[in-house]
Amino acid sequence: MIHWNEVDTVLLDMDGTLLDLHFDNFFWLEHLPERYAVHHGMDKSQALETLTLQMEQKQGQLEWYCLDYWSELTHMPIAQLKQDISHKIKFRPHVPDFLEALRKAGKRSVIVTNAHRDSVDLKMLHTGLDNMVDRIISSHDYGYAKEDQRFWQHLMEDEGFDKQRTVLIDDSLAVLESAQRYGIQHLMCIHEPDSQKPKREITQFRSIDAFKDVMPANKEAPSE
Repeated sequence: MIHWNEVDTVLLDMDGTLLDLHFDNFFWLEHLPERYAVHHGMDKSQALETLTLQMEQKQGQLEWYCLDYWSELTHMPIAQLKQDISHKIKFRPHVPDFLEALRKAGKRSVIVTNAHRDSVDLKMLHTGLDNMVDRIISSHDYGYAKEDQRFWQHLMEDEGFDKQRTVLIDDSLAVLESAQRYGIQHLMCIHEPDSQKPKREITQFRSIDAFKDVMPANKEAPSE
């Protein structure tokens, strides 16, 4: 599904691509509403409705992913609350093997995530992902979410990748559409970002169930 001889750089989303999105969905839809309800003296359904309305106003914008923004808005320590359920941070299937295969194949692997740096740090602590890739870039480093063309412009200035020889693997259709507009050649989506939810039907982009389906071969050793 990926012609690896045509690829030098592999851009990888984190949540829902390398890591199971269940952690994040559980936090925002279950854990935070429950704690918010207690903190503000309301029932959980009211808390969820309040938070959902606030989130919908910022979807696709950098604030939507910013833990500092949500801490200020909710008057709650969001980064600290995430630690309460850190046992739910898990790899998606075959991720460590895939990242090792990229390294052996001589491909540059870069995580490009909308996650706030506090969230990135928590997940690195529990997975060691930072030791498996060449670099990790948060959209907060540039001040623009991946849905914004300016993110890709900053990334190009920073990384200097060849758009024709780069693959992006991401679970977000909006992000893939943004990357497509920017001109990134190879794009791939994830069928099942959350292991606790049904598999999605993806028609706009090529998509995979597990990374074992797109393992690159090892770089050939030079002939003697």
